Amino acid sequence: MVGMTLNLIGTSFDVIASKNVDGDFDVTGSGAAGNKLVNQPAKTIDFKSGVTSGTVYFVASYDFDGIKVAGSAATIADGSATVKNDGATLYKAVLADSAVTITAVSPVA
Repeated sequence: MVGMTLNLIGTSFDVIASKNVDGDFDVTGSGAAGNKLVNQPAKTIDFKSGVTSGTVYFVASYDFDGIKVAGSAATIADGSATVKNDGATLYKAVLADSAVTITAVSPVA
């Protein structure tokens, strides 16, 4: 699925690949624009230096280690969902104003 764009229920997603087999994802440069969907359960997601906004959809791996901004632990916005590292729940992480807001994605009925 890497390098593909998916269109689900009217929303487009660019699929991004992990940089290693552990599920560590880097969101970089202009590639941060638009909706991103990770191609395997995520251990970490890092909005790299220079990325000021971005949206990533992910499932947390059983050893999920969190979301980073420029290599450091991200500031998680108040009211964000607590990520369950169950390997099943889909989450949306949005970086804006130097903080990440995390929401659980509800299934479509």
